Amino acid sequence: MTLDQYNKSVDQYSDNLYRFILKNIRDEDKANDVVQDSYEKLWLKVESVSFEKVKSYLFSTGYHTMIDLIRREKKLTPFDDINNEDYSHNEQFSDLNEILHKAINQLPEIQRSVVLLRDYEGYSYEEIGEITGLNESQVKVYIFRARAFLKNYIGSLERVL
Repeated sequence: MTLDQYNKSVDQYSDNLYRFILKNIRDEDKANDVVQDSYEKLWLKVESVSFEKVKSYLFSTGYHTMIDLIRREKKLTPFDDINNEDYSHNEQFSDLNEILHKAINQLPEIQRSVVLLRDYEGYSYEEIGEITGLNESQVKVYIFRARAFLKNYIGSLERVL
């Protein structure tokens, strides 16, 4: 097919193809898109499609493009149909840091001190022992107990969030 024949097919069949697609999908913008896609596909195969068969090629291509569009849209859920409560929670936590500080304040003084020194400040067990006057074993025990308490107090992250 030549360029003149391609342009002639646009003049002869674009309105008919548009009306055909519009009757089926009832959306002017989508119908225009389908017609444009059909002519683009014709342009890509302009060498192999003869002018005598261009009408059937365009309508077949338009029909299949329209079906693809309908199938794609069927998989999409309109934004207005989404229930926001399925993706939200009722608990009013301002942030996880606030919950963690509240939990740390529940600890006994010695456990709070060793946990803060270890996990916030990054001191080693030996250094914490020197700071607090405890031996290394006692520091490990207090840290273990404090972390166990925090784990039970806060619970799993899914419950918090």
